[in-house]
Amino acid sequence: MVAVRVRAPAKINLQLTVGARRADGYHDLATVFQAVSLYDEVVATESTELRVTADGDEDIAVTDLPVDETNLAARAATLLAAHLGVEPLVHLHLHKGIPVAGGMAGGSADAAAALVACDALWGGALNRDVLLSLAARLGSDVPFALGGGSSIGYGRGELLTPVLGRGRFEWVLALAADGLSTPAVYAECDRMRTDRVLPAPRVSDELMTALRAGDPDALGHALRNDLQPAACSLYPDLRRTLVAGDEHGALGGVVSGSGPTVALLARDAEHAIDLAVALSATGVAKTVKRAHGPVPGARVVEEH
Repeated sequence: MVAVRVRAPAKINLQLTVGARRADGYHDLATVFQAVSLYDEVVATESTELRVTADGDEDIAVTDLPVDETNLAARAATLLAAHLGVEPLVHLHLHKGIPVAGGMAGGSADAAAALVACDALWGGALNRDVLLSLAARLGSDVPFALGGGSSIGYGRGELLTPVLGRGRFEWVLALAADGLSTPAVYAECDRMRTDRVLPAPRVSDELMTALRAGDPDALGHALRNDLQPAACSLYPDLRRTLVAGDEHGALGGVVSGSGPTVALLARDAEHAIDLAVALSATGVAKTVKRAHGPVPGARVVEEH
């Protein structure tokens, strides 16, 4: 095998409840992920060295994306090679359809895609449990990018339980002109909650009921993100986007992860088209995209 192409999806946090900061600097989380039909692709090709290149959709900037050994896809290839006992001789080309630093786990999608692509390229034939254990060593969102669908996440988000939900949900994604630093958003969240006693994070019963019923109205009411006030504090234009979504009939809106992408829930595909057109006309976001979920995680789409 000479080349493998793998596609991996973006994620939305339908709920993100953030506990107190731990001694190790992390936070205990209770989150509900949904994989949506916005994708990055990774092509793994035989090479004489580990090399990363990147490009993106016309509206996705990749100038701030590292293309050295610190890139999460490169780290995934290095980790997998060590596990298989081979050299990480691979050229990884990333095509970004997920915004960089947009709170939709594009880097984690790349890492999951690199694991799947390099496993196929090098003939590892590793089972899903092994790949998931490697994914968890790379980052909190990487295991979910590997599996996709909808899942509850605990711990740092890496302890996953699939959600047996119904139906398909239509999303309108408002992408911002600039990214947000995840550590900066968490630090701002901690600052804003100083001296508050925080309960142990748990998943909302209302949200779980909405997913199991496939009820978009109920899901819209249940969307929640504890990082949203911090993200809006650092990027005030997000409030305008959320208000505009509400004014144009979104069933609910939430900042995805640490932001600054805003996910707005539509009633159906036709409503999503109308909402996307209305948001584009207001100019509250750099780019507006439509997506649906849940969708599968990282998958091979082509191999030579």
